[in-house]
Amino acid sequence: MTIWYLAALVAAELVAAMSLAWLAQYRTGNSGWIDVAWSFATGLAGVTFALVPLDAAPTWRQWAVAALVAVWSLRLGVHIARRAAQGIDDPRYAALRQEWGSAYQVRLYLFLLVQALVAFGLALSMALAARNPAPFGGLDALGIAVLAGSILGAAAADDSLRRFKADPAARGTICARGLWGWSRHPNYFFEWLGWVAYPLFALSGGWGWGWAAISGPALMFWALRYASGVPPLEAHMARRYGAAWAEYAARVPAFFPQPPSREPRA
Repeated sequence: MTIWYLAALVAAELVAAMSLAWLAQYRTGNSGWIDVAWSFATGLAGVTFALVPLDAAPTWRQWAVAALVAVWSLRLGVHIARRAAQGIDDPRYAALRQEWGSAYQVRLYLFLLVQALVAFGLALSMALAARNPAPFGGLDALGIAVLAGSILGAAAADDSLRRFKADPAARGTICARGLWGWSRHPNYFFEWLGWVAYPLFALSGGWGWGWAAISGPALMFWALRYASGVPPLEAHMARRYGAAWAEYAARVPAFFPQPPSREPRA
């Protein structure tokens, strides 16, 4: 198999997955299934790029990256699926439904194709990490630690928010417990942090092509911080909580965690 055929196979898988995600939300009226499909599809794309043989059997690095990608994908996908199974609609897509009106379904499908393109770019970062021909080095060990830490951090943030929502005394208030007092979106931060691991794998041993893997965390940071992550979710929170959200946002940074502050930050 050639690299071009493999890339075409991954691209087709991502387009098919996001098309099925569109169909699922259309049939159920629950947009929560979109991110479930994206998480599993991106993980499958990364594993495919890592393991499908091109000219030799997979190396230890290919297996290691594939395993880490699979763990990331399964944790995130299952977490979102549990929420979607409860009938919880994603507020970001709910806002787009109101904004786009009768054109919502058509524009949503095009938007999901863009998400497939983003996933392809992220999967390329995984591919570069997996196919670095250099022997094991310190950057590989650091990459494993960073990705493991990001998965644990995201799980801790999600669990803290779940327990907050289950607390009757917290109803109608904004979660500022634990990591949510350090960042308004700690789940997004740790999600981004995991992508920093792939350039570390790719750059280990000084492989020249490894620098291209930096596109993964750069693309994910843009998507989460400035596109489909923070902006639409914060717009929803501002509409829902008003002045309370403004006060929380003045104290707690949007993305990169900082120690809790009782005073508004500059």
